[in-house]
Amino acid sequence: MSDTPYPIDLDSIRGAFPPGIEAPPLLLDFAGWLNGRPWGSVGCFSLQGQFSDQAPIFDGGPLRDRFALFMRLPDGSAIGGWYGAGLDRDDPPIVGLGSEGDYELLAPSLDALLAKLTSQQFDEAWHDLRPHEEVEPQTGELAQWLARRPIGEAAACEDGTSELPDFRGFVEKWSRDREEYWANHRLMAELGWRLAAHLPKGKQPWDKTHFEVAISGKQYEARVLSDGPRPFEEAASIESLLRDLREEMRRAQPELGLWYVMKFGLYADGRVMPNFEYDVRPTIDGAPALLSEAKADLARAPRPERWVPKWLV
Repeated sequence: MSDTPYPIDLDSIRGAFPPGIEAPPLLLDFAGWLNGRPWGSVGCFSLQGQFSDQAPIFDGGPLRDRFALFMRLPDGSAIGGWYGAGLDRDDPPIVGLGSEGDYELLAPSLDALLAKLTSQQFDEAWHDLRPHEEVEPQTGELAQWLARRPIGEAAACEDGTSELPDFRGFVEKWSRDREEYWANHRLMAELGWRLAAHLPKGKQPWDKTHFEVAISGKQYEARVLSDGPRPFEEAASIESLLRDLREEMRRAQPELGLWYVMKFGLYADGRVMPNFEYDVRPTIDGAPALLSEAKADLARAPRPERWVPKWLV
């Protein structure tokens, strides 16, 4: 394990910041310091950017411009800057989106997060931010590197946490509001009604039938994933409804563009809870979606440059 270096992807980190905000020099310098060091020596993570729609938060797509997620833990948890209302856009607090539902404000700034890495001040929920027990720790070297930086003094001050808003409360309210939004959405209600033949047989509240839809320009495919993936009888009749949903979402948040894949669960009470993918190249009829069709969607619904996936460039 000690021979494995930290995975670092600077392009994805730069792209994960909201349009108009650049990755801070401290983060890029930290990536340079970390480069080549043994994985686990200052914590168990990769420096890798991702969008909020891929992070452990329900319906995170509309929050893309509120987060800059630059660190990923082995369990899928994500860490990064939170650009919430009233927060400092030049030096946002650092938050954790935990894969097990832990949502925590980890440090009032990037400086303070790096200082906490040196002192290993993380509770059990965030134990992956502590050095791995089988690797020689390099937290002392990190502390020396931070101390030599002209802004290192700021890292010692962590008093700001008490003045910062309640991050867990924000995420919990967001999730409740979005679940209510989709539970009452007219197109989702109609989708649930049209797919009533596929309601799950189980009676538990979490029982659901899984579906996946891919749309790219004129191309379309819908499959049921339970006992599958396989086609289903109602696929053709719900295409126009799904395209209407896609257009409605584009009008509501045009900078996101058009989603290419929608996965959703149909619950026993008829509710439909969706998950949208804007960056994955969809597979339609067993082959990658035609680039010409995907690019037609991009031309019709342009995105900020850093939100355009590489396969579409």
